[in-house]
Formats: sequence, C-alpha cells, structure tokens
Amino acid sequence: MSYALINKIINFSSVDGIGNRTSIFLQGCNFNCKYCHNPETINVCNNCGECVSYCKSKSLSIVNKKVVYDIKKCIGCDACIKICKFNASPRIVLMTPREVFERIKKNFSYIRGITVSGGECTLYRDFILNLLKLIHNENKTIYLDSNGSYDFSLDDEFLENIDGVMLDVKAYDENEHKKLTSMTNEIVLKNLDYLSKNKKLIEVRTVVILDEFDYKNTVEFVSKKLKNNNSLNTRYRIIKFRENGVRNEYKNFKVPSDDVFLELKNIVESYGIEDVIIT
Repeated sequence: MSYALINKIINFSSVDGIGNRTSIFLQGCNFNCKYCHNPETINVCNNCGECVSYCKSKSLSIVNKKVVYDIKKCIGCDACIKICKFNASPRIVLMTPREVFERIKKNFSYIRGITVSGGECTLYRDFILNLLKLIHNENKTIYLDSNGSYDFSLDDEFLENIDGVMLDVKAYDENEHKKLTSMTNEIVLKNLDYLSKNKKLIEVRTVVILDEFDYKNTVEFVSKKLKNNNSLNTRYRIIKFRENGVRNEYKNFKVPSDDVFLELKNIVESYGIEDVIIT
C-alpha cells in the first residue's frame, strides 16, 4: 500500500494542463526556489506546535507531541501557514491512492483528467503509479507538474503510464539555477530533451524575474530544444513573477515590462511554437 501527504485538492482548474482538471498538491519538495508561490509545500511539518495557538477554528491540536489536523473544523484562514517558519503546513492529510480516487471521482463528469503537483510530485512515484491505474480505468488522463529533478529516462514503467509532464525550466545556466533553487539543473535539462523526444512533454514553464538570471537565454534554449526534437505542439507558458504567496525576503524581485514578455513570445514563435501563453 502506498500513501502520500496531500496538501490540498483543487476540484476544477483550467491552468494545470489541457482542459478542465482536478489538481492534487502533494507535500514536500527537493528544491528551495526563492520565488516559490507555495513555500508552505516545501517541507513536512516538524511538529514544533507553534501554529496551534494561532488556529482560529481550533482545528489544530497537539496529541502525543505531534500536530493533529481536523479538516472538518478548518475555516481556511491560513494563520497556521503564515506563522510557520519552516516552510511547511500542518494542514496535511495522509491518503492512499484509493482514498484520493474516492475523494475526486465526483468530478469525473466535468474534467478531462487530473494533474498531480506539489511540492514535487515525483517524490511519491509509487503513489502516483497506483493512482493512475484507478484514473485510467475511468478514461481520464493524469499529468505531472514537476520541477524536473526525477530522471524519467531511468524509469520506463513510470514514463509509459503517465500521460504527460508539465516541466519547470527555471534557468538554462547551472549557476543561475543553483542561485534560484539551491539545486543543479543537470537532470532538468536532460528531462527537457528526453520528454520532448518521447512526446511526453505537455508544457514547459519558465518564471521570469529581473536581475536574477538571463531569462532570454533560457527561453531561447527551450524553444530551440523543442524545435530540434520536433515537439512544436508543446505549450510554452512564460510566467510573470508575482509577490503573492512568496516569502517576505523575496517579494522585491523585479518583473520585466510587458514589452519584454512580448519579445520573449516572439522568440518562442520564431522557432515554430504556436502555443505560447504569457501569464
């Protein structure tokens, strides 16, 4: 039996892959992106208990030195997340693939499939494999929204069964990538090449901020790779940095002007990629 730590489930989303989808966010990430818009998904709660006294609905308590969450009492005020100094959330539910399936199956008449996100979803590889069997039985697709740290080329079973990957390519230059995420991008770029060649790359995402990396170089590299691998149907989503949800120490990153994003869109389209989205 496999389990996953579930941060949240969004029943209907139009921005997490092709078509209307249910998005499942898993807890825990092996990157530490400075501009992460969901920093509460990075770590797993260390049961320090500081958040309990800030919980307005009394949905959090300490039992046997562990923080216990009562989802029925929660009002979603986010006070516990705002007070946490560990980039975690106490509002986590441990679920099996079957439990997740039973939770979301009411959505199947209205969605094309599900997207498993995070955190970093590939940290729960076995959970996803068991979940996708249930999802595929309902003729729904399953996408992964990944930071690219998992080497898909070494796992044929995983790659063959998932329907597609939405891949973050944060920076082409390795030093810039380390500065942004504290991790190397070697496997990320390997995945960009491998997934696009194997027609499993649904979307590439790049967040653009000023002064931190050469975003033009990154966008051009991705576009050229997609063209060379005959993966012109892959969507390229270029994302403007926004301070919403970002940790306070990183809220002052600068966003390029609209003219810069228009230039980037033109670069992507010059390589024959028509599905370019600026968000």
